[in-house]
Amino acid sequence: MFSRQTTGSVVCVSCGYLVGVNDDRCYNCGRRNPGLWGFAGAVRRLGHDLGFVQFVTVTCVIVYALSLLMSGGAMSGGGLNFLSPNGITLVRFGASGAIPVFRLGRWWTVLSAAWLHAGILHIFFNMYSLRQLAPGVADLYGPGRTVIIYTVAGVLGFAASSFAGVYLAFIPIPMLRGASLTVGASASIMGLLGALVYYGRRSGSHLVYAQATRWAVMIFLFGLFMPGIDNYAHAGGFAGGYAMGVILDPLKPERIDHVIIALGCLLLSVLSILASLLIPIGITQ
Repeated sequence: MFSRQTTGSVVCVSCGYLVGVNDDRCYNCGRRNPGLWGFAGAVRRLGHDLGFVQFVTVTCVIVYALSLLMSGGAMSGGGLNFLSPNGITLVRFGASGAIPVFRLGRWWTVLSAAWLHAGILHIFFNMYSLRQLAPGVADLYGPGRTVIIYTVAGVLGFAASSFAGVYLAFIPIPMLRGASLTVGASASIMGLLGALVYYGRRSGSHLVYAQATRWAVMIFLFGLFMPGIDNYAHAGGFAGGYAMGVILDPLKPERIDHVIIALGCLLLSVLSILASLLIPIGITQ
């Protein structure tokens, strides 16, 4: 699968145009080393998202399984939280929210929380949504920029939820208070929707704009009536994805530095989970 091609033509990993395997630059999008030293064909076989969906799915499933094992007999919850790791275990793995971020000083959890889930149905619906949305975003933005959008949206979503959990806790409506403890990939997934909405507006594609907007509205309405949904994480994630769409501009070709930044995002995500597991939980205030 990962054999190296040394002669002939390959497809540029950024724009999909045919280039020479040894060309210094793609004549269409300007990407340097479009043949990736002869490994471009192998990389393209991972899919348009370069294996990102598989990476997220496998990592989330492993983290979820480990959190269940660590919870032991203390698992709890029903409905969407069926087979839920207990709260202490989620905090140890990197749950975010008002308590971890402000009370415990675990600020990096705005990055790690997107890789945790609070139940079997929770992780199933999120991974299903990811598989529906991420390949399309990768087609429009490129795999590197998709990872950046996904990561930044999660960070902004959990930051918004954590701040709301502290400063809006007085609101009598539970769905509008923010979260004391929150996990899940949905904030990042909402970021993908935000990026698609911006693409629809930027490119004039009414179909993409209408479908992404419809998804987002349905999720927001669902969150207003379904208990346990982190609406601030969803709103912050959507806004973050839309903003990154503006910054990254889907009508311009993806650059090699986008891929490098994307790899950094994935590395920081893994390190944030390890930090949560290795750094003891302590009261800082």
